[in-house]
Amino acid sequence: VSIELLAARQPAYRTFSAYLAHHHYLGHRGPVGEHLAYLASDRHGRDLACLLFGASAWKAAPRDRFIGWNDTARASHLNWTTNNTRFLILPWVRVPHLASHLLAHVARRLSADWPAKYGHPVYLVETFVDRSRFKGACYRAANWICAGQTQGRSRQDRDRTLSVPIKDVYLYPLAPDFRERLSHLDP
Repeated sequence: VSIELLAARQPAYRTFSAYLAHHHYLGHRGPVGEHLAYLASDRHGRDLACLLFGASAWKAAPRDRFIGWNDTARASHLNWTTNNTRFLILPWVRVPHLASHLLAHVARRLSADWPAKYGHPVYLVETFVDRSRFKGACYRAANWICAGQTQGRSRQDRDRTLSVPIKDVYLYPLAPDFRERLSHLDP
């Protein structure tokens, strides 16, 4: 399996975006801000999967508790985390353990790819798994940690009137001292 880091101007990025738009249950509008997009393919060049990382959620109580963040530390260091916003194994692909293999492989690359593109590190990856659709088995198999569940709200729910599916919050530390790095107020 090869995993290519894509740039928005590459023709493969248009293919990547089309895959997400057509096959991911949340669709794809294109990321805003800092993000990394990966396209996985087999040894014959056939596309297998898409992985997209972008801005972390502003507030996620299970993540914030796991790190030990207060409001000040979160505001100072949120950009040192990233969110696996989309993960798609293409619908025609049937390879046992491919999902966990890809998650583990990309997690090893993020620590180098992110600062190479954006000039600052990332120390923790988060993702939100819709419990009504998925079990999170591939994240657990790739050693991600389930830190808790969301409250069934979304970032558009400023008035606390929306109800969205409860999601499991999975985290993957990219450095052994991630807590210290993400909580220290003097970067």
